[in-house]
Amino acid sequence: MTGTTRPHTFHPRDLVGGHPVIDLLNTVTARNAADPVDWLDAYPRLLEWAALTGHFTPADLTALRRLAASETESETETETSETESASETEGGPARAARALARVRELREALHDLIAALAHGAPAPADAVARVEDHWKDAVAHARLVVDGATPRLRTTVEASGLDLLRHELALQALDLLRALPADRTRVCPGRRCGWLFLDTSRAGRRRWCSMATCGNAAKGRTHYERRRAGEGHGAP
Repeated sequence: MTGTTRPHTFHPRDLVGGHPVIDLLNTVTARNAADPVDWLDAYPRLLEWAALTGHFTPADLTALRRLAASETESETETETSETESASETEGGPARAARALARVRELREALHDLIAALAHGAPAPADAVARVEDHWKDAVAHARLVVDGATPRLRTTVEASGLDLLRHELALQALDLLRALPADRTRVCPGRRCGWLFLDTSRAGRRRWCSMATCGNAAKGRTHYERRRAGEGHGAP
């Protein structure tokens, strides 16, 4: 993504994608403009977003917050994180910044892939390869568990360290892609938006990411333009 990074306080209205992976893609706004804006300006902001989604436990988020603020590398990350290559003397903030960069890489790869599928285009090979790399890294740090009769991969702070959110989102992304309803995956045409969302409406005619934001703004512009056109038509 080429654009700017800007601090943003996340609100429930920012979670309109219908799936946490798609909500991650929408942490960049104005994707349909020349100057998109990335709201993930720092690792703590990523944690704020993750807390709002409700898909991560408070205990895990608290542990990640401590790791990100730590001035020394934890024993857990030294032993288990194969994605870290910096010296053991580097503090948590620098390692958190690199972890955030990897989340952004996953986000952009997923955006390229899902946006192409939403438009009925072939899956970009480069995006597929990038998503695969993140998924393989997630699997390498996950454990297979069986809940009842359902096997699944479980991520932990102990195994993933600051990459926990990326690993969990990469695993969830594969589940999403397996069942992605391409004909119900939309791109909002709102001005300075371009967010993706799953259209779960009964009629399948949802156009906007949210009527409260892009939908009402478009209606307001249409009303204004019609009124201006009417005034011009009646002018001498």
